[in-house]
Amino acid sequence: MVTTKLKGNDVALAGRNVKVGDVAPVVRVVNSDGLGDVTIGGAKGKKQLIVAVPSLDTAVCATETRKFNSKASALENVETIIVSMDLPFASKRFCSVEGINNLIVASDFRNKDFSYNYGTLIADGVLAGISARVIFVIDENGVVSYKQIVPEITEEPNYDEALVAASN
Repeated sequence: MVTTKLKGNDVALAGRNVKVGDVAPVVRVVNSDGLGDVTIGGAKGKKQLIVAVPSLDTAVCATETRKFNSKASALENVETIIVSMDLPFASKRFCSVEGINNLIVASDFRNKDFSYNYGTLIADGVLAGISARVIFVIDENGVVSYKQIVPEITEEPNYDEALVAASN
């Protein structure tokens, strides 16, 4: 079983363990702007930088989203998507207040399709039922080319590594 840590304690992740080289599952999440579906995975003819966060209502997730909003805007032919379990209304309010406009912010609250199919769903502990902090890059052909499970949920990811993976 795949694990990460929360404040030093092991936390199991449930769902499919998507690995580099796997075809990225095609799933739908809810767009925070308009409540429409956003499709993640599969071949889109452009790269996808998918950033799973537990909740935009935490300092680390908010910082991570702001940084990706700033840095990912420089990437060419890359669709950047932040996915959390936050309700779309809360996500939309966050984006409005924080000026998040260079990426898509979506919610996996309806059926946890993304979290389960990508293996980011926290299975136990106090955060059970939401997503761990994980980053995927999916190439133009729909294949996972990069995966970063952030070792400690309360810490920020390696931005540079993820952005380099998305730009190559």
